[in-house]
Amino acid sequence: MRQFDFAPLYRSTIGFDRLIDLLDAVSGLGEEGPSYPPYNIERLGENEYRITMAVAGFSSDELKVEVKENALSVKGEKKPNGGEREFLHRGIAERGFDRRFQLADYVEVKGADLKDGLLHIHLVRNLPERMKPRAIAISTGNGSGQKQIEA
Repeated sequence: MRQFDFAPLYRSTIGFDRLIDLLDAVSGLGEEGPSYPPYNIERLGENEYRITMAVAGFSSDELKVEVKENALSVKGEKKPNGGEREFLHRGIAERGFDRRFQLADYVEVKGADLKDGLLHIHLVRNLPERMKPRAIAISTGNGSGQKQIEA
């Protein structure tokens, strides 16, 4: 796979540095990312989303959800178990994780809840009024209310 250098774009653009960073991150799509813990991203409505992560074995005090700028970070750290246990088979992962999600502009995290081993993170996109579509009245030009310059 070819590697692209986006450094020349930084010199000739202003205000597009986030877009260039996204292009740089997308160029590494062929690389396999971390797969633990598994998660779903659902669209619940026009502006509502939910991320559901399978975090079986983690309690709410072992999980940390943070939002910084446009990045959502979910971290899990298992507390060390007091006693030595002998496993005949160990299939339940108890390792820590750090999963990051890039949020679009105007997406806010409204809350998170843990139920039955699933962490649900609720997201809402709140567009400012100036960004929402609006209808513009079109005048017919029939001469009413218009000033005309006389020759």
